[in-house]
Amino acid sequence: MAKRTDTPADKAPKKAKKTNGFRQFLQVFQMTRKADPNAVWLMVLVFLGVTGLSLLIGFLLDNWVTGLLVGIPLGLLGAVFILSRRAERAAFSQIEGQPGAAGAALSTLRRGWIVEEQPVAVNPRTQDVVFRAIGRPGVILVTEGPSSRVRALADGERKRLSRILPNVPVHVVETGRDEGQTPLQGVARKLQKLKPELTKTEVSAVAKRMASLAPRLPVPKGVDPMRVRPDRRAMRGR
Repeated sequence: MAKRTDTPADKAPKKAKKTNGFRQFLQVFQMTRKADPNAVWLMVLVFLGVTGLSLLIGFLLDNWVTGLLVGIPLGLLGAVFILSRRAERAAFSQIEGQPGAAGAALSTLRRGWIVEEQPVAVNPRTQDVVFRAIGRPGVILVTEGPSSRVRALADGERKRLSRILPNVPVHVVETGRDEGQTPLQGVARKLQKLKPELTKTEVSAVAKRMASLAPRLPVPKGVDPMRVRPDRRAMRGR
């Protein structure tokens, strides 16, 4: 059997993929440094702290070489973790205050959630909106707008859902910086912490029920969660 040899054309995609990965990492780093200059110093401190601790343990065990070899990768891992967290914060800071930002925050939810990209309740005059996600905790309404205004909009949608789905829990999460509201970067984590109430089969059934009854609402000008969606790679630090 003839031995297959790689041609330059075969190797090109792999090289391009590695180059793109490094470029993406560099873009994330630059974006984070611009939005949060302290992130760089924190990364350096974490790297030096983890590496130094590992080296100290190596000295105590009379094997500093192993301590250094273990400490450097762990230090780099710690620095990348800090970068990913700071990058997430920077990515959300760029879309905060824009129409559709709450929907963009919902788009970062992982598997197991059904997220509707368009708002389910809209106040055309104030452009306050309510987005919806369905998961094992039930139906979650995520608001966008001042609490004093958007609360009535969310309550109306919750009452409507209670009539349609009387046995399904409905939660309301208000996004924003006011008292009692949840910042954008904390929306996904807050939803993940909610207690599961439905099975996966029930989640699918609820989503189909909602899809069959959902009216098509006019979307306010500027509200487009697809356009303000945060960079997922930036949020993962990649």
